[in-house]
Amino acid sequence: MNKKNFYVGMGMGIMAVSAAAMMVRPRKKNCMKSSVGKALHNMGEMVDSVCDAMGW
Repeated sequence: MNKKNFYVGMGMGIMAVSAAAMMVRPRKKNCMKSSVGKALHNMGEMVDSVCDAMGW
């Protein structure tokens, strides 16, 4: 067996398995907007508490 044929076969096998894994895996919901919204809300509450503590 030629080593070139072996490497080509290995490469094609890895590509096929990775493509199948990408199709089978569950899709995650994109919750980026809600995460950013929560972070901004918490930051606003923190700023309010700091301003209240300083007496502004």
